[in-house]
Amino acid sequence: MREKNATKLGVLRMLKSALKYSAIEKSGAEGELNDSEAAQVIRKQVKQRQDSIESFEKGGRAELAAKEKNELSILQSYLPQPMTAEEIAKVVRETIAEVGATSRAQMGAVMKALQSKAAGRADGKTLSEEVQKQLGS
Repeated sequence: MREKNATKLGVLRMLKSALKYSAIEKSGAEGELNDSEAAQVIRKQVKQRQDSIESFEKGGRAELAAKEKNELSILQSYLPQPMTAEEIAKVVRETIAEVGATSRAQMGAVMKALQSKAAGRADGKTLSEEVQKQLGS
């Protein structure tokens, strides 16, 4: 508020509201979220911004897309740093070895184990592509 940054203030107020709503939905008026649940709410808001940007660009509304991109950058600053491609490949390789998977038929077991290891630092699509690549070869 002291910075007089209306965009950031609006985004943080919206995020606070989304976090509170999620906590109430989970466990009533006095509920609280742990860190992973809070990060999940932030990721959901990021995804909404990405979808909006795509829609605005298709609709020729560059000014609204720019506003959403600004909000997206603010939200992303509150997320944990995403994993690099090398880190993802390494974690997938280790998980495949732990699970003992040898074919794509066992991909579900690998993905289940990976979700807890990635802990929101990589999206499911990226993990899935890497697992398919490593199990396919």
